[in-house]
Amino acid sequence: MIKTKFCGLTRPEDIQIVNRLKPDYIGFVFFKKSKRNVEPEEAKKLKEKLDSNIKAVGVFVDEKPEFIAGLANENIIDIIQLHGNEDEKYIGQLRKLTAAKIIKAFQIKNYNCTKNGTADFLKEVEASSADIVLIDSGQGTGTAFNWEILKKITRPYFLAGGINTANIEEAVTDIKPYAIDVSSGIETDGVKDEEKMSFILSINKK
Repeated sequence: MIKTKFCGLTRPEDIQIVNRLKPDYIGFVFFKKSKRNVEPEEAKKLKEKLDSNIKAVGVFVDEKPEFIAGLANENIIDIIQLHGNEDEKYIGQLRKLTAAKIIKAFQIKNYNCTKNGTADFLKEVEASSADIVLIDSGQGTGTAFNWEILKKITRPYFLAGGINTANIEEAVTDIKPYAIDVSSGIETDGVKDEEKMSFILSINKK
């Protein structure tokens, strides 16, 4: 069974949906440039309504470690997801401030599609000291990169980037990641869609 993360929750209605569906993880985005950005106080209120069996992941892009650790230590988030240019030194600084688990995202668009580029990508993914890694296309929709590359990864990873109801079955059956991370693919007109979320979960639980 593949684990599921529904990312970019912003409304009490979103929390009500996930409490009914019970994915493994949900995501709050703390990045002001994102249309799904939530302020800490908003996230705190949403987390208080969240089923305690669902882990809340905070998504950050090159944020100050102290800010991230504060949210984790206040239990506003359970897990940290780093989605910027954070390096090993940064992860080390963060670990001194909080015991929260860390997910490090790697965007495949940042690597050349050459043999050397692929080798560099795989080397960095495997060497990361994060508790788990996330592989993202870095694009907005569709199957934006060749998933065959992922078959060479030996550690568990989240697959993100363009996952939706049309390609979820292919991702689950062919690639078999540790978890699927979906955001825009579970939305209709920019709002979380319970029917799409339910479909994604039904495929992942097969």
